[in-house]
Amino acid sequence: MDHEAHAHHDQHHDEHHGHDQHEHGHQHQQTGAASWQTAVQATLHCLTGCAIGEVLGMVIGTAFGWGNLPTTVLAIVLAFFFGYSLTLRGVLKAGLGLRAAFRVALAADTLSIAVMELIDNGVIVLWPDAMDAELADALFWVSLALSLVIAFVVTVPVNKWMIGRGKGHAVVHQYHH
Repeated sequence: MDHEAHAHHDQHHDEHHGHDQHEHGHQHQQTGAASWQTAVQATLHCLTGCAIGEVLGMVIGTAFGWGNLPTTVLAIVLAFFFGYSLTLRGVLKAGLGLRAAFRVALAADTLSIAVMELIDNGVIVLWPDAMDAELADALFWVSLALSLVIAFVVTVPVNKWMIGRGKGHAVVHQYHH
């Protein structure tokens, strides 16, 4: 076998499919240690979808005078919806079909969103009077913002661990060009 031709083919394949480096120049590893920077970027992606859904759900539920449970359930459902939607948008744009893109989004985001929502909502529940705060109350916005920050901090190591094992957002990286 012509090893030089084979090496050239592998290099061309890596360049064409983006396996060598991400568009931002970051090295990606499918297994092994993931960088903290990669984990932070993945978690920020997750936080964006979660925050949109969480804030929207809390605002809708509070504005309509719903109780704590239906408001929290709506916020969680919307957090998953927007979290998955952001990933779907990216992988569909990369040319993946809807069914495959949905599987990638589920694999990439489920644990990350679940951890973020558990921590975020746990902080709100445990924060004195936060569950009863109205939209016009500073406590509503401060507790919501700080709960998202705490959720982010807790979720970064989870994403780092998952990416280091080729799971979570590592699944999405193969579709970034």
